[in-house]
Amino acid sequence: MPLKVQGKVIEALADSTFRVLLEENNSEILAYVAGRLRMNKIKILPGDTVVVEINSLSDKRGRIVYRGRMK
Repeated sequence: MPLKVQGKVIEALADSTFRVLLEENNSEILAYVAGRLRMNKIKILPGDTVVVEINSLSDKRGRIVYRGRMK
């Protein structure tokens, strides 16, 4: 079961990959966009709040599964 944590997008990289700063422990990970977000053409920009699923095998990579609402 993947761990879900909240973070903030710092930088947009190539191929729908993002550098995300986790709020839990202030560590940076690389995260890619989940297929559901890609199918619905959800745009993610630096500064957005996101929810990332992190697998227990690798704590440096994750998958963005939710983008927070705009304020």
